[in-house]
Amino acid sequence: MKIKTIIILLLLLIFIIILFQNLEVVSIQLLFWNFEMPRVILFPITLLLGVIIGFLLSSTRKKKKQLKDNSTEEN
Repeated sequence: MKIKTIIILLLLLIFIIILFQNLEVVSIQLLFWNFEMPRVILFPITLLLGVIIGFLLSSTRKKKKQLKDNSTEEN
């Protein structure tokens, strides 16, 4: 197995362990809204938002780099 795959599997295992140790319900305030949900649901939502933001930022940087490279080639 590749080292990257092993690291991802270890991080996933750690994440699952953390999930099952945090089953209590917490109150969340977001602007004007109040939510109550178990941490076991809150953590994956937070992880998913982080992955989406990371993907969007990396794709934006790639596009900027491609535009910069294209403008450099034209000159």
